[in-house]
Amino acid sequence: MFDQYIVCEEGFRAREDGRAGGVVEVRMPYYRGLILSMVEAVDLVLDGRPVPPERTTFTVHGNTYTFAQLPHTTQDRWEFGERAQLTFETDEPLAPGEHEVTVSVRLRLSYMPVPGGGRNTKRLTLAS
Repeated sequence: MFDQYIVCEEGFRAREDGRAGGVVEVRMPYYRGLILSMVEAVDLVLDGRPVPPERTTFTVHGNTYTFAQLPHTTQDRWEFGERAQLTFETDEPLAPGEHEVTVSVRLRLSYMPVPGGGRNTKRLTLAS
């Protein structure tokens, strides 16, 4: 429903901890907020290469989680319109310039028989 809003055009940047990789901001593709245990996956593909979930963390309103922690996180939510940050590691530092970023979000919705979610691709520019 809100697929075109998943990848935020602002906020794409290199990691601030000096490690190779970056941060992309994302929004929920659903009209309601959800408890984090209902976020089944947030998959990132950078320039055609999938970034493994083990090399990605999910941060919402200052709280950071690994994807292994999300299924057990029942005391925190991702609200509609709220930006979350995917912080990811790469083998090499990201080159400045344009990068193709694809994010797929899979959600477990309590009253729907099939998973919800969506997918969005944008070309984002990493400043030098």
